[in-house]
This record gives sequence, C-alpha cells and structure tokens, in this order.
Amino acid sequence: MMENLNCDVLIKNIGQLLTVPSKNGPISNPNRESLGIIENAYISIKNGEIKDIGEGESNIQAKNIIDAEGCIALPGFIDSHTHLIFAGKREKEFSMRVNGKDYMEIMKEGGGIRSTVNSTRLASEDELFNESLKRLNIALSWGTTTCEVKSGYGLSTKDEIKMLEVANMLQKNHEIDVIATFLGAHDIPEEYNGNRKSYIDLVINEMIPEVSERKSARFCDVFCEEGVFNKEESEKVLKEGLKYGLKAKIHVDEFVNIGGCELAESVHAISCDHLLFTKEEGLISMKKAGSIAVLLPGTSLYLMNKKIPPVDKIREQNVPIAIASDFNPGSSPIIAMSVIMSLSCLLYRLTPEEALIGATINAAWALKEERSRGSLESGKLADIVIMDLRNYEEIPYWFAQNRINYVIKRGKIVAGKKGGRLS
Repeated sequence: MMENLNCDVLIKNIGQLLTVPSKNGPISNPNRESLGIIENAYISIKNGEIKDIGEGESNIQAKNIIDAEGCIALPGFIDSHTHLIFAGKREKEFSMRVNGKDYMEIMKEGGGIRSTVNSTRLASEDELFNESLKRLNIALSWGTTTCEVKSGYGLSTKDEIKMLEVANMLQKNHEIDVIATFLGAHDIPEEYNGNRKSYIDLVINEMIPEVSERKSARFCDVFCEEGVFNKEESEKVLKEGLKYGLKAKIHVDEFVNIGGCELAESVHAISCDHLLFTKEEGLISMKKAGSIAVLLPGTSLYLMNKKIPPVDKIREQNVPIAIASDFNPGSSPIIAMSVIMSLSCLLYRLTPEEALIGATINAAWALKEERSRGSLESGKLADIVIMDLRNYEEIPYWFAQNRINYVIKRGKIVAGKKGGRLS
C-alpha cells in the first residue's frame, strides 16, 4: 500500500471489491476465487487510471473522495456484441413472433434484417448519430463503459461506411468507448437476389479495402448461417479482412450448424458468437484459435428459443465465455448488461461467476482490450461501477433492477443515481 499518494480520486469504504484479475489470458471455468475479491477495500485513481488498490483504511490524499458506503465495486461492463446503429423499429415482428411465426418466416414476409436495412439506408448520418447517442446513454446508465458496435444494416459500400462513420462519431462524442466492427456480410441485399457472388465480390473487392483505408473498424464479422453466408463464403470474406488488418469475428450456429465454428482456427477468430448449435469439432477449433465464446441470451429470450448453447461442452473444452447483449431492433432490444447477466444464468445456466467474468474481463479479451480494461488493476483504466448491493451474487439475482450508484469512466463519474461529477 502506498501512503500519502497524491491522486485525483479515492474510492473508499468498498464493501466487496471485485478486481477480476486476468494474469495469463481469458478465464475459463471460473469460481469465486477467480473474482479477486477484496473485502473493505479502496481504489486510488490518477489521470484516469487505477494507481493503487488496497484493503482497509487509507491515508492517501485525494482531490475527490467517493464513499462507497459498504457497497460492491467492479469493472465497468463491456458489451462485446451489439448492433447499436440502426433506423426504424420492428415492434410488429414482436407481435408476429408471439403469434407463432419464427425468425425465418418473418424474414420471408419482409421483416428481419432487410427491414432495418431499408430504414437505415434512408437515414442520414446525423439521424443515426442522434438516435444511437440516446441508446448509449441508456447503456451507460446500466454500467456499460465499453461497447462494440457493428455495421451490417447498410449492405452497400456507401451505407456501410456511413454506419462506421457514425460509430466513430460516437466514440469521439460519448463517455462509452465504442469499438467498431465491419459486418458487410450480414445478409444479401434485395438488389442482389439471385446474384450472391456479385455481392460477395463487392464486400471483398470494394467494402473491405475502403474500410481498411479509412481505418473505420477493428474487426470483420460475417453471418455464417444457412440461408445467409455458407462456410466457404464466410471463410473467403474473413480471410480477405485479415489481409487488410481486420481481425475476425463470426456470427455462427444461431439457427443450424453448417460447420462455421470450424473456421475459427483458420481465420484466427477472436470470438465466435451465438453458438446455439455448435458441435465439439467447432469448439476444438475455437480452443486451438484461442477464440472467446460470446453467448447472447437476450436473443434467445426474444426469439423464444428453447435451444441453449452447449455450455457443458464449452466448459469441457476450456473455451472462455463472454456474454453480450446483441442489442438490435429485431431480436434483442435489451441494452442493460446486468439484465443479460441474469438471463445468462436463468436461460443458459451460467454461474454468477461465469456471468460476471463474461461481462468484464472475458468481454475485454473478445475485443482485444484486455490490457486496458475488464479488470481493476494498477495501470488499467479506472472504468468502475459501484452498485447498491453487498455481494456479487445479487447482480443477477435482482432481475432488471438498476442498482447502480456510480458509473466511473476514466476516473470521472459519468452516470448513476448518486450522480454528481467530480471537479
């Protein structure tokens, strides 16, 4: 413990501090010890980074003091899979679904991704930015401090670039750190019906080079699914992305298994997401690639899908699990990560420890941000959530209750019911 350290902020009287340390990589099969719990703790912050963490009272001198009043503190939530930028709404699909129609039937009747594509193409950058800003404000109020955001509702070079430009505008104008992913291979647009090869050529020969030249995205994603992009097409897109410096992510095994997860090793996939129908061969490929399994229980809830990912097999293969909201207008209009934690436990039978690590340090690994965030350690960003709870098991227990007192981003209070910005 370092005494008499001049710092910007001291958070004292933390009842239970969850440091969630990650020393040798992402965490698989976590238990209580994996959370790095310190009882009766404090954190000191300087220049937006954590300087010191300790137990008991502190004599550290600070410009500002936050009294946690015996509550829990943990890393800010990281939402590693969202479709935050879009125009239009799809509430009619909700009614269709509760009346018995499935996702593919809704798509055939003009709903689904293509419905949002039509609306997003018509929207201006300013319109998309303003609506997305409101959504980020809600996410922030629930403790999200870093958020991945995909394109994929443009499906033309102009409109995909428009979405990524909006993502980068959000990064510059919002407290949440926004990390952009190119998802031009989200669907085949209507104007390319019957000519899918030409669209894939467009993605490979025009979109990816343009995205790379503009440095608009960090990742390249593809919807590897029956009726969308097959295994060979997905591999072609992802490998082209790699040539241009875009790391690979895969939407895979959401509705059926077409072997997409088996691409993980060959494309060095950072994450494979959804995984409802993933088989052992795919998990072995993910393990060899060092991929994170990003599970999306909000989508299972909204699609009323009783199928769950092979969680036991994922554990057996020691593949680390992250969880994310998959926030989107059609199949998961949920943007609160504590709600996603609850759903991951209730629907997928994750343990509270798996859910918490999945929303913090493993999510950081899924975005290649593990060195800067996802855990509370000296030198990392002071992205911290203080919740009006006494132990971490209460987070998924209090379903859909926002118990956040403070959201601290880079050492500054930016949200929370206790409010108040630091000087």
